[in-house]
Amino acid sequence: MLTVASILATTALFSLAMLLVLGSLLRMPVPGVRDWFYANLAMVAALVLLALRGRIPDFLSIVAANAVLSLAAAFFYAGCALFLRQRPHWPWLLGGVMLVAAAMGVWRYLDDDPPARVVAVTAFNGLMCTLTGLLLLRHRPRERNPYNFWFGASLALLFAAAQFTRGAYFLIVHPPGNSALSNSVWNIGLLTVGAVIMPTLTMVAVMMVHDTLLARMEEAINHDHLTSALSRKHFENVAQALLTRVDASRPLSLLLIDLDHFKRINDSWGHAVGDDVLRAFALMARTLARPGDALGRLGGEEFGLLLPNTSQAEAMSVAERLRSSAEQHLVQGDFGICRYTLSIGVATTAQPQSIDHFNACADRAMYLAKNGGRNRVVAAPLETPAQAGVVALRDGARLAG
Repeated sequence: MLTVASILATTALFSLAMLLVLGSLLRMPVPGVRDWFYANLAMVAALVLLALRGRIPDFLSIVAANAVLSLAAAFFYAGCALFLRQRPHWPWLLGGVMLVAAAMGVWRYLDDDPPARVVAVTAFNGLMCTLTGLLLLRHRPRERNPYNFWFGASLALLFAAAQFTRGAYFLIVHPPGNSALSNSVWNIGLLTVGAVIMPTLTMVAVMMVHDTLLARMEEAINHDHLTSALSRKHFENVAQALLTRVDASRPLSLLLIDLDHFKRINDSWGHAVGDDVLRAFALMARTLARPGDALGRLGGEEFGLLLPNTSQAEAMSVAERLRSSAEQHLVQGDFGICRYTLSIGVATTAQPQSIDHFNACADRAMYLAKNGGRNRVVAAPLETPAQAGVVALRDGARLAG
């Protein structure tokens, strides 16, 4: 009994530590954290009741303890479901917990059968572990690193197998005496595995929360908070990566876009309306963009649109469609109706070069569009391979220096 009590006490301390960790995350706007917190709280309470077996009424140490233990498994599953934007189906979960409680009462007071009690609770907890593992496999976010989800699913399914094995052991072998807490090697081993389920899976949950918060931080760093376009730094990084892969069969085009007379919009309508215009334009531009294109806000009212695998003629077509859509775009609100136009400079290259040179070509074309009367598209002259080679040598020498 001392060995079993030691396992329960150690696991209770482990779950308490995880409870404190989750408590520090409760203020984070991450779905599922609160349910994981309740799961560990229930686990600590259940382990304390189990460890007091023989010192408190059996109703508390057997019926209530195993019901709360099953409730902990239900809470953990619900937390995973909410984290993955799925419904936890609480009526079914609570129904299962009530069945476990009823089984504990029947097999303690109507027919004292410890092996049957073990089979009932391990069947429910094994099912919860199985459903948790399948949930993590089926609904993991495809855009995220799969490691945490595969790791968590593998552990959940391993723990499910351990629970089912312990239940089968008691169902088939029928250990003598008060076997639920017997010190046989099999029972101690399987009980140890079952005891570490909640704290171990909670560590995986914390890893998933950490990954979520890190992804949100990267999203905030890489995107403009007002328009959701790429930030200037991230846009330049994307452009530089694309520039290293261009060739004659995969040209890269850049549209530099400036909202005409934007200061006049701010002065006439106010900065709040100006912000509405920027958001409306960015939304429209993303709607017109193709898969693989990248829109970035470069500062103020200036945006950039990267068009991979796009010739100058195709880029001019995209730019003209964007200019025409902006000319007809009505930004409406409580302030009334605001209109705006665009001046767009287009640069295209089929040779690797620096982002500074590529941007300068599009920038010159954009200023020609503005000086030519605005609300128009101008393309920078295409460079010959020889000219591009000179530029590449000059850029390489500058970077080396």
